[in-house]
Amino acid sequence: GHTVAVVDRLTGEVRQAQVFVAVLGASSYTYVEATWTQSLADWTASHVRALSFFGGVPEVVVPDNLRAAVTAAHRYEPDLNPTYQDLATHYGMAIVPARVRKPRDKAKAEVGVQIVERWVLAALRHRVCFSLAELNAEIARLLERLNARPFRKMPGSRSSAFHALDRPALRPLPPQPYTFAQWKKVRVHVDYHVELERHYYSVPHTLIGKELYLRYTAHTVQCLYQGERVASHVR
Repeated sequence: GHTVAVVDRLTGEVRQAQVFVAVLGASSYTYVEATWTQSLADWTASHVRALSFFGGVPEVVVPDNLRAAVTAAHRYEPDLNPTYQDLATHYGMAIVPARVRKPRDKAKAEVGVQIVERWVLAALRHRVCFSLAELNAEIARLLERLNARPFRKMPGSRSSAFHALDRPALRPLPPQPYTFAQWKKVRVHVDYHVELERHYYSVPHTLIGKELYLRYTAHTVQCLYQGERVASHVR
């Protein structure tokens, strides 16, 4: 969809920021933020901040079929990116991507994007922002007005409907937010070590020649065999 320009104050360079939109099903309560990319790291981080904004976890999330979410599109059983599935497991929610070229599968989000374009992005078209933080501060101000804006054909607003309908149905957030992690399939070397970015981590010698999965964050590397952790190291 639409992007928003951010101007470097020193060089005058213009960089386009992506816009992430999340909409709750019953109330249409909306979350919006700007990120630099649609990469896996930005995609998952936006989910973490959206769930924090909502103050709870829904049972099901219906995303689009962008690459950060889906590694192999399928009409009924798409393959999720392992990191995205890891996030879903952390929060205890199901992810059911919309079918390709089936916008009605995520009709709430489609309408939500149109509303955001009309009431948030249009209001920013003459506003020059010099950083992503400044842009998100402006978005947050306009988002509060959007969620408080009265419905045209129903009583109340997105905010009041959220507190009456969606908020009681959300499950509690876990004690800690999701930490971004990536996954890699590796084979154990004859010296019972596995390699990640030219660093080597030991695993039990009985796994020589076996294939493992590495789940690695900025600080840790976990080695998993058949779904069970067999070693953990400081990265």
